Amino acid sequence: MDPVQTGLDVIMADGAQRLRGRRVGLLVHPASVDRDLHHAVPLLHGALGRDLRALFGPQHGLRGETQDNMIEWDGFTDPLTGLPTHSLYGEHRKPTPAMLHDLDVLVIDLQDVGARYYTFVWTLLLCLEACAEQGVAVMVLDRPNPLGGATEGNVLDPGYRSFVGLAPIPMRHGLSMGELAHWLRRQFHLDVELEVVAASGWKRSDWHDTTGLPWVLPSPNMPTLATATVYPGACLLEGTQLSEGRGTTRPFEILGAPWLDPESLMAAMGPHDLPGAVLRPLHFEPTFQKHAGRNCGGVQVHVTDREEFRPVLTYLALLTEIHRLWPDRFAWKEPPYEYEHEKLPIDILAGGPELRAVVEEGRDPRTVADRWRNEARAWSIAAAESRLYD
Repeated sequence: MDPVQTGLDVIMADGAQRLRGRRVGLLVHPASVDRDLHHAVPLLHGALGRDLRALFGPQHGLRGETQDNMIEWDGFTDPLTGLPTHSLYGEHRKPTPAMLHDLDVLVIDLQDVGARYYTFVWTLLLCLEACAEQGVAVMVLDRPNPLGGATEGNVLDPGYRSFVGLAPIPMRHGLSMGELAHWLRRQFHLDVELEVVAASGWKRSDWHDTTGLPWVLPSPNMPTLATATVYPGACLLEGTQLSEGRGTTRPFEILGAPWLDPESLMAAMGPHDLPGAVLRPLHFEPTFQKHAGRNCGGVQVHVTDREEFRPVLTYLALLTEIHRLWPDRFAWKEPPYEYEHEKLPIDILAGGPELRAVVEEGRDPRTVADRWRNEARAWSIAAAESRLYD
């Protein structure tokens, strides 16, 4: 089998000839690397020289040093290239006309993790909109979806649009960034010149660790593929006062709170018979963020069969049981969250109020999760025209 090549590998095979003579902007983050772990900035700067005019970075910064949730970063001059580096997570999440005025094409190379809440896809959308308005072309250097092509979860209610969901896609969407770019252009009728440099050799059934590509954490709390595997369900914890394991070495796989008794939760979770996962009771002490420095009881989600594992169902069941066992201690996180100041964080993460109602009313999580799963599959069929891979 031929090795999988990312869009960056493909375009650099001939020294980025298709970009020569064009004024180029480049949107990247730490995971924008080729198969040999060379980063896109020095690669394209070396190939294009003065034609590379500006750099852009999404949430967490071009260099990935800033933590989550409303921590903004400012633009700077890149010390390696001397290029202006613009922040797209802060004062401006959408490129301004001034940022784009000297460009013919904006090249986007961002590793996604296959979940609606991960903000890089929404930075992609805002770039498509800005470039459509300014007459700048967009080129997406595509990368495999690390979770393959499976879908799960509800499709976002447009009334709950936010920076963790700006379009009606499922919680786990099953597309690559390049495919999403095509879908978003159609969905919003954007008059923008779009070229996607496809990843070669990737099949939709391939998980990241079968591609031979290196894993570089695309954000500070996405250290491994195991983290990404649970994330389509585990990110919902951000809408609660439960620790989602930030400040530990296993973010999103670990959850808990100082008042949570692991054994009681384990007993309550037994009847759920969750596929593809085993829960392990534990205690942990986060070093930062929620409950920092306090001993928390909780569980770790160990994925034993990732093809059968249903992250949305798993974490919805956990939230339902934790609320049932400790209704006076469980609490939803209050706004602001990801630039939303009115709606509850859980509602914008969940793409509507139904998930919160399921938890608060103690409804069977499998019933709603199964319906949502069918909803996601229907969306996937409707989005088939945007697919680039088998």
